[in-house]
Amino acid sequence: MRRKFILGVLMQRHAILYLCLTAAAAFMAGPAFAHTGEGLAGGLMSGFLHPILGWDHVVAMVAVGLWGAVLGAPAMWLLPVVFPLVMAFGGALGVMGVPVPAIETGIALSGVVLGLLVAFFVKAPLSVAAVIVGAFAIFHGHAHGTELPEAANPLAYGVGFVVGTGLLHAIGIGLGLFTGHAAGRAAVRVAGVVIAAVGGLFLAGLA
Repeated sequence: MRRKFILGVLMQRHAILYLCLTAAAAFMAGPAFAHTGEGLAGGLMSGFLHPILGWDHVVAMVAVGLWGAVLGAPAMWLLPVVFPLVMAFGGALGVMGVPVPAIETGIALSGVVLGLLVAFFVKAPLSVAAVIVGAFAIFHGHAHGTELPEAANPLAYGVGFVVGTGLLHAIGIGLGLFTGHAAGRAAVRVAGVVIAAVGGLFLAGLA
C-alpha cells in the first residue's frame, strides 16, 4: 500500500512537471517569434490557441491524456507523444493539399470513441491504443493543416499547435491520475461520458 502511494505521488509530480514544462515552452517560444511578427495571426500564438479554442479538438486531446492515464504507464506517456507526431503528419498532408475523406466526421468520432474508451475504462493493448489514437490524430492534423493561413509561418504555427496539444494532453493525464480512488474513477468516467456527448453533438451537427 505504501509503495502504491509513493508511486502515485511520483506520477502526479511527473504530470505536474510535464504541464509546467509545456506551459513554459509556450511562453519562452512566444517572444522568439513575436519580434519577427510571426507569433501573431497564423504564427505561434495562433497555432497554440487553435486547439484550445476548438471544443471538438479540446475534448479529443484531453481524452488522449485521460485514456493514457487509465491504461497506465507506459501508455500514459507514449500516447500523448504518438498523437502530436502523427498529427504533424496529417498537418503536412493538409498543407500539401492531399485529400483525406470525412475530416469533420473523423474529428467528431474521435471525441465519441475516445470518450467511451475512457468512460468504460477500456484496457486495450498499447499497440492497439497507439493505432486508434494515431488514426484520429491524422484527422485533427489535416484539418489544421488545411486551415493554415497562406501568410503564416508553418514552423511557428506548428510549434504553437504542438505545445497547445501537449498542454491539453497534460490536463487529461493530470485528471486521470485520480483513478486511484473510487471517487476519482467515477469522476473520470463522467468526464469520458461528457467527452463522448460533446463529440456526439459535433457528429450530429448540433455544435
